Amino acid sequence: MKPGMKVIMRNDERACETQNQDWWMAEVIHCGGAARDPSIHTLFQVADVDSGVIRWINADLVTHILAER
Repeated sequence: MKPGMKVIMRNDERACETQNQDWWMAEVIHCGGAARDPSIHTLFQVADVDSGVIRWINADLVTHILAER
């Protein structure tokens, strides 16, 4: 993934937020590397397309990467 791409993520059941849906869509703002190998992206800063909320997410939560046009 790279900044500007849209992704679909499943909600993290461990988060302290109210879960009112199973998934959400966001735009990738920044890709963060792993501590041992910075070229492997494991964390992503994303902006929720519905609410505009910016948060860091783990790559494991991404279920779909939407193709760019």
